Amino acid sequence: MALPADALERIRSVLEAEGTTAERLANLRQALPGVSLTRCDVSDVDTETPALQTAGFDVFFIDTSEHCPRITADPATASGLIVAEKR
Repeated sequence: MALPADALERIRSVLEAEGTTAERLANLRQALPGVSLTRCDVSDVDTETPALQTAGFDVFFIDTSEHCPRITADPATASGLIVAEKR
């Protein structure tokens, strides 16, 4: 399952909205049903290039089409997200 064409706009809109981190992530799950979402600290992925950056989060696309999941820059092959919280 690829991310929808407007995924970047949806993600940015939800993550930049008011609310707690938990509320924003819950809203993100609702905005992108069927898309896997993993939350971590930004230090866990600091050697990777995010697909999207906001003031509080870096977002990475995950491709799970093969045996091992991998970070990808291509939203057409992405089936999930890593949302890394900046502290």
